[in-house]
Amino acid sequence: MKEIGESILRCLQEVSAERQARAVDPVLGQRVAAIKQYQHERFSRTYADLLAHKRYGGAAKFFLEDLYGPSDFSERDVQFARVVPALLRLFPKELIATVAELAALHALSERLDSAMARALPADPPIDDHRYALAWRAVGGVSDRERQITLMVSIGTALDRYTRNMLLRHSLRLMRGPAQAAGLAALQRFLETGFDTFRAMGGAREFLTTISIRERGLCALLFDGGESRAATAELPP
Repeated sequence: MKEIGESILRCLQEVSAERQARAVDPVLGQRVAAIKQYQHERFSRTYADLLAHKRYGGAAKFFLEDLYGPSDFSERDVQFARVVPALLRLFPKELIATVAELAALHALSERLDSAMARALPADPPIDDHRYALAWRAVGGVSDRERQITLMVSIGTALDRYTRNMLLRHSLRLMRGPAQAAGLAALQRFLETGFDTFRAMGGAREFLTTISIRERGLCALLFDGGESRAATAELPP
């Protein structure tokens, strides 16, 4: 458990370093914000069918807003960094492993966003062509693959947790202690993820669609294509 705590802290230190770099370089900060907004809009286009789907809409929105969006996660990050010992003490081991993956995804995404912002061939606004050029300039095939793997792994874990009602009950009982320990934002994230995936009634088809489309988009961009949506058949 100590190793997991140290890993979470390292990831949060990486995120903090990226934020500090943007704070002292307003142009970089503006470009990163533009990159994040573009990615948010791209996800909305790529998954418009899932977002509008009766069964998968909630999970797609959770991915868009909590895993892939331009949201400011500063509150959650500060809570992580300040109370990692409390996190390790209060939360079940299964959930801590997912939190570690969340921190790793967050750090990797922030680093890639900064790298792409530095590689932008022109000032915002960003279009498909400029985004594709920056993507290829940064490269990092293994980093992109890990980004997708982490995102799908977090979703898979949340889906698995929905079959453990004892874990869900434990999570509800943790609301008070989590609030007292300064972990309210993390608690909200986990409860929202749990409830969203439970309402979906099985995430295999949903996560397969995410994986196929994201990997298809990566292949397209690395092959020199524009960042238009890769497609996969919508699950039933």
